[in-house]
Amino acid sequence: MNNDDSVNDVESDTTSTPEDQTVPPSSPRTKEQEAEELGRKIAEIERKVADGN
Repeated sequence: MNNDDSVNDVESDTTSTPEDQTVPPSSPRTKEQEAEELGRKIAEIERKVADGN
């Protein structure tokens, strides 16, 4: 008894298209903003560690 065919049938019935799974490219400005935000978070954590909190 081989159930591999039934598993493949279920997997092939997906309704998503490749466009649904693509992520639009981020603009350079967005990446820059993310980097700045991470820098602020790192600085905040470093301050907390230095303060002993």
